[in-house]
Amino acid sequence: MHVVIMGCGRVGSTLARSLEERNHTVSVIDSNPDAFRRLGPSFNGDKVTGYGFDQAVLTKAGIGRADAFAAVSSGDNSNIIAARVARESFGIQTVVARIYDPGRAEVYQRLGITTVATVKWTSDQVLRRILPAGAEPTFRDPSGTIRLDQVSVPDAWVGQRTIDLQEQASIRIAWIDRLGEGMLPTRESVLQEGDILHLVMREESAARAYKVVQRGPEEI
Repeated sequence: MHVVIMGCGRVGSTLARSLEERNHTVSVIDSNPDAFRRLGPSFNGDKVTGYGFDQAVLTKAGIGRADAFAAVSSGDNSNIIAARVARESFGIQTVVARIYDPGRAEVYQRLGITTVATVKWTSDQVLRRILPAGAEPTFRDPSGTIRLDQVSVPDAWVGQRTIDLQEQASIRIAWIDRLGEGMLPTRESVLQEGDILHLVMREESAARAYKVVQRGPEEI
């Protein structure tokens, strides 16, 4: 892939180096040429001084052959404008914009621009570590219909089959963290002490699902 990144701050420079380590080509755009120092001496990609919503600058950065565009500068307006130019003027389908304002992030998500709302994400992460299990999910889809939760297996479910938990709680176990490794459950998988469950459920059914998870299996 060829990826064009607007913004060479901590996020942009880290993203650029990570992509290069995975053998992708990268062009980084920033209005401040001193920002490119964050990329380090081993960076082999292109460094383009300018604004990422300027079509001439994007062309110089190779937007014509790009597979993806990421707008991760410190300004919401700049990121949104650049993302829309990349998508609407150059036809880039994979476009991601970092947005600080959660309200704006939701609006542009509905318009088809993938957004990363850093303030909302950070606050959600803190909430999940403060509140009881189930109070705040790991992830919600943009519509707010589906949620992903991380839960330590309750003692009552240790030794029970994963399929029984899923059927009784009307949830899906996406994967299990067991002894430091991820595993995909099968119909015959049995829950073990210390398992971390990643549960997918409908938002409207979450309260009932957690009652079943905490209560334990019903006798059949």
